[in-house]
Amino acid sequence: MLSKNQQKLIRQLSQKKYRQQSGLFVAEGEKVVYELLDSGWRADQIYTTVPLQKTRHTLVDPSVIKKISHLSSSPPIIGVFHLPKYVNISTSHGFSLALDSIADPGNLGTIIRLCDWFGIKNLFCSPNTVDCFNPKVVQSTIGSIARVQCHYVDLLSLIEQCDGKVYAATLYGSSHYQESFPSHGLLVMGSESHGISDKLLEKIENRITIPSHSVGRGAESLNVASATAILLSEIYRP
Repeated sequence: MLSKNQQKLIRQLSQKKYRQQSGLFVAEGEKVVYELLDSGWRADQIYTTVPLQKTRHTLVDPSVIKKISHLSSSPPIIGVFHLPKYVNISTSHGFSLALDSIADPGNLGTIIRLCDWFGIKNLFCSPNTVDCFNPKVVQSTIGSIARVQCHYVDLLSLIEQCDGKVYAATLYGSSHYQESFPSHGLLVMGSESHGISDKLLEKIENRITIPSHSVGRGAESLNVASATAILLSEIYRP
């Protein structure tokens, strides 16, 4: 059985300050937990309702899992993992992606999955972007968090130091269909509601947009994760 203090600690990991204090985060569900284990991430504890073959774990009653789960429907396995320490942060190889003020955990999780799909190893986030180790973000990555490094940095400094071509996704840029993307560069995506901040836009000359083909009144904009998928697909088109 888990003590009340242990249960309280795990529940507190839904908050960023407790993740930072403890150096731990929560991953829920077999897919996410196994992806992290297979990628060499260090588990503090694995709690499960059924015996496992591949890792040290603690068997608990389903009622306990329900108490410590951050999801509306609790899974049979929950892992508490140590936060990683990333080194060798660089935009000098291939294409990188930067996110300015992304607030929705589901959007960030989907974007991390997109980075994994397109082979982008480093994702750069503004400090006010939702924490990638938020339980909802981790869950929505469906394991891709194991292979994509999320760095929270000053995007202004990142853009100024980037030695490749920098692109800003905006509503009023040139069509992405007309752009010949290089093999090395940086794509900046803005928040769901306000786009890229003015201070960053001032530093980015190359502004691109996904043109709308709707007639009359149509959608005002695309979901940031959807827009990211379209632009990355174009960037990596052979």
